[in-house]
Amino acid sequence: MTSVGAPLDRVDGPLKVCGQAHYTGDLAPPRMAHAVLVTSTIASGRIARIDAAAAERAPGVVAVITHANAMKLPQDGKAAAHPPEGRVLSLLQDDQVAYSNQPIAVVVAETIEQANGAAALVRVTYARAEAKVDFEAERPNAYAPDKFNGAPPDTTRGDIEAGLASAAHRVELGYTTPFQHHNPMEPHATLASWDGEKLSIEDSTQYVAGVRRTLAKTFGIPPELVHVRSSFVGGAFGGKGSAWSHVILAAMAARQLGRPVRLVMQRPQLFGPVGGRPRTAQTLRVGCDEQGRLTALEHQSTSTTSVIEDWVESCAVVTRQLYASPAVATAHRLVKLNVGTPTFQRAPGESTGMFALESALDELAFAAGIDPIEFRLRNDAPRDEQKNAPYSSKSLAECYRVGAGRIGWSRRSTTPGALRDGHWLVGLGCASATRPAKRSPCAARVRITADGRALVSSSTSEIGCGNTTVMAQVAADALGLPVGRVRFELGDTRLPEAPISAGSMTMESVGSAVDAACADARSQLVAKAIADPESPLHGAAAEDVTIEDGWLRAKTGEGRRDNVAVLLSRLGGAPLVADGNSKPGDEDRQFSMNSFGAVFAEVHVDRDLGIVRVPRIVGRFGAGRIINAKTAHSQLLGGIVWGLGMALTEESVLDPRSGRFVNANLAEYHVMVNADIGDIDVGFVDEVDPHVNSLGAKGLGEVSMTGVTGAVANAIFNATGKRVRDLPITLDKLL
Repeated sequence: MTSVGAPLDRVDGPLKVCGQAHYTGDLAPPRMAHAVLVTSTIASGRIARIDAAAAERAPGVVAVITHANAMKLPQDGKAAAHPPEGRVLSLLQDDQVAYSNQPIAVVVAETIEQANGAAALVRVTYARAEAKVDFEAERPNAYAPDKFNGAPPDTTRGDIEAGLASAAHRVELGYTTPFQHHNPMEPHATLASWDGEKLSIEDSTQYVAGVRRTLAKTFGIPPELVHVRSSFVGGAFGGKGSAWSHVILAAMAARQLGRPVRLVMQRPQLFGPVGGRPRTAQTLRVGCDEQGRLTALEHQSTSTTSVIEDWVESCAVVTRQLYASPAVATAHRLVKLNVGTPTFQRAPGESTGMFALESALDELAFAAGIDPIEFRLRNDAPRDEQKNAPYSSKSLAECYRVGAGRIGWSRRSTTPGALRDGHWLVGLGCASATRPAKRSPCAARVRITADGRALVSSSTSEIGCGNTTVMAQVAADALGLPVGRVRFELGDTRLPEAPISAGSMTMESVGSAVDAACADARSQLVAKAIADPESPLHGAAAEDVTIEDGWLRAKTGEGRRDNVAVLLSRLGGAPLVADGNSKPGDEDRQFSMNSFGAVFAEVHVDRDLGIVRVPRIVGRFGAGRIINAKTAHSQLLGGIVWGLGMALTEESVLDPRSGRFVNANLAEYHVMVNADIGDIDVGFVDEVDPHVNSLGAKGLGEVSMTGVTGAVANAIFNATGKRVRDLPITLDKLL
């Protein structure tokens, strides 16, 4: 094994830094028209009248498509509405408005400037209805959803009330997290064209196969008539995992006009029509005995959804298994609001739920007078008590040991506000991090040509994680070829089907399928060599032949070797093709599989102004086998930075009068920038997991984010003595 684990540069890096990576919004085929969405300015009601006359007369305008003239779709456009993959979309099939910023018209023109100008000329008259936009006012109407992700919304084991009654120390606390939106660098974009009944789509998506299915069902055509491609995605984070309304609308416009249409969403339009993180209110009741061991743990979460479909933020799921307790109860409730349907946003469930859980544990540890790290280690679950299964591997204790040394935990004062640096109050905080290690069914193919090169393919997406690089590394080692002679092809529904590139499961799913395909190809190469009378390996036992650096070699018998390229050329030059499949097996039932980590924050708080700075973050993680040390390190950095934004700045502010998000731009939706970031020290502890998949690799794109908010909040308490339970932690909450 010479490629896996190496810190190789990303193969798509030069294209991106030189501006040669073409994203959907860069593509412009002949006769292409530009489409712009018009979105609603009310949160509830119906469209009484749309006056598009001025827009239709504007220069360059090709069409203004509304519910009055849009093509009619099978089942009113709801044929594919099976959440979470198939969302309930706004496809101009009626006059109803369910949330502010809902697509209500599409303006198509020869240039983007003409389309934008004409869109501003569309005048809409509404018949308003009462909108539900006040979360607190609607909380009494909260209800239990049906099962989500195959799990029940509520669980109970043990006697919560008895556990709390017997506790030496207990707390009952409430925490909230706000609406948030993904804000990828590249906005959502779709380019659609038709050739008779055949539909071709270029889309900024995490899931070409899912987009294909949604389009086929929505238009009532066979999937084989739909071709979807996605070469590069400029950030996604869950927001591009579904085929949202704009994808179908672009295809509708192209169908009605008989020419290619490209629709690129504007930044403010990303707040609503393409999902986001819902608002949550969480309550925890936690008790422990005199030794700091949990006696009861109850976690209840209420989150927002839309009036058009249910979507659950699974905040309390992590509480079911992370810590050991004889009594654990969790519950999820939903509140319907006139907002766009929420969706997956980086580390959905864990990022919101662990802020509450890790804060509550810190508060209980403080009440019990026990060091926060020691408190967590005393309650570290040796097995998943909810699933009643052992962990395939769990390095949480080692992550705490290594991370505590790196942050200098021994200098932490147990008295809040005791540690100072001039006028800055200094605090240290910690939190656990975890994320499930998931695998979904996946297919891959490898094609080895007579020049000794391999093309490996699967329809997964390149969303910025480095998939084209790491899959080539996996394939190179599995085939015994130099990594420079392997190319990975992705992002096309004509390739073997892969699951959504999300949920930190791409390496586990696609990597396992690539490994399987390459293992088959390797076996074929060995079989061809030992069967070929002209091969120096003729007659050798298959188990005695290895492949390294493009050469088939006998393990015994010095000098017996055959070159892969020479072998295939000698046999006629036909490419060798092998397919591989991967899917969860018995290990999914026998073990609980997760990535774990420990995050430490050092914060400085201005004692007069409440300004918060985070000069240091330390994180150590156990994620099984690391495929590329460089890209893996980058994934950890990205999760830490996002976690800092969630902790300190990110919030989508909803205007209760209009139901509209008022900071729908990057000037006022505050993401972290370079000046906000101090020293980030992240790394991995050695971890071998023989059960999780053939590679022994776990997902790591999201795990580093899940502990940051708790660590920062706990550090701020250690610095100031003030506990902030509502994200983001802004200076006004500390004054």
